Amino acid sequence: MPSELIELSGHIIDSWSLPRAWDLIMDRGGNFVLEEIRVGRRKTEPSYARLKVEAPNDEVLELILSELQQLGAALVHGEDAETVAVEQNGVLPSKFYSTTNLPTQVRLNGQWVTVEGIEMDVAVVIDRDNLRAFGKPMHEVQVGEQVVVGYNGIRVQPFERARERETFAFMQSDVSSEKVKVLAIHEIARQMKETRARNGKILFVLGPAVIHTGAGRYVAELIRRDYVQVIFGGNAIVAHDVESALFGTSLGVNLRSGEQVEGGHRNHLRAINAIRAVGSLEKAIETGLLHEGLTYEAMKRNVPMVLAGSIRDDGPMPGVINDMQEAQRRMRKEVQGVQMALMIASMLHAIATGNLLPSVVHTVVVDINPAVVTKLADRGSFQAAAVVTDAELFLRELVEALV
Repeated sequence: MPSELIELSGHIIDSWSLPRAWDLIMDRGGNFVLEEIRVGRRKTEPSYARLKVEAPNDEVLELILSELQQLGAALVHGEDAETVAVEQNGVLPSKFYSTTNLPTQVRLNGQWVTVEGIEMDVAVVIDRDNLRAFGKPMHEVQVGEQVVVGYNGIRVQPFERARERETFAFMQSDVSSEKVKVLAIHEIARQMKETRARNGKILFVLGPAVIHTGAGRYVAELIRRDYVQVIFGGNAIVAHDVESALFGTSLGVNLRSGEQVEGGHRNHLRAINAIRAVGSLEKAIETGLLHEGLTYEAMKRNVPMVLAGSIRDDGPMPGVINDMQEAQRRMRKEVQGVQMALMIASMLHAIATGNLLPSVVHTVVVDINPAVVTKLADRGSFQAAAVVTDAELFLRELVEALV
């Protein structure tokens, strides 16, 4: 029966890494022998376990080992990472290693090298001459590049549950609308202050409900206070923001009275048309056509806005990127240096952004629908903390907490 020795270290008991590893082995038809275990006796002391993993055949063993890597397991007698050259642009070798968003290292010439630009579901490309490793999406690989394959020489740092019951850890425990929202919002404000104090970037991912609920003015205020360094969204967020700036409505509803305006259903189209007529959002600001709103504030303060379009877009608004690969490229560029991300009322763009963010980025998902947060976690962004509430309430409280 084929077997391999693996080891896990760190907070593998209180983060459930070790029992999850046992379950995984048995669920995949394998067996294990616990050869050594050392349990940390203090909060700062790591634990260690060495297991002999057995499987009925090599194929099952390879499957088990590849999945154990996602829990932080490493081979005891590991070798350097194995690579295969790309033979066709945009096509990976058949046994390519697919990343998670967890910190990952590969072994090159006996040294552990951290994979740069780690994100979910990309390949690892090796530069052996300079002992470097990079995460790279499938469509960007080029002929001759060396791509990591198999499971040898790879180790992943598992996501560990916070030991202290701080508010941020409390928010991550599950998805519920019953949690104390003000407490959570004040903790988020504290995190934002700390992030900016060390000059870290804060990313906002925004859906159109931010404008529909009248909360656009709060985002504009956060931009003015230097708490927003990057904005991701789609055609709708900027279209309705401009609509609100030009006509005082969103989806034809007056944002002051809450009443439907006669003929207001076409106001977002009028807004898009007005910007298209002058050529760009920048030109609209230069001419004085656009003089308020979150888009105005972002552009006046050189805050990058990456607006990724979709098949259902009206217009679209100038500046919206309709090439999905180009949109991903721009998003990957702008997430560099991001230390905190707030995703507010935007399931589509939140999930897309979650795929690009390393697990070390503090991520907060705000939505009135608990299923949005669940979907994000199901797709691997398990570091996301949840605030199940209305976008306007959240942003209003957040601005007050940051005073």
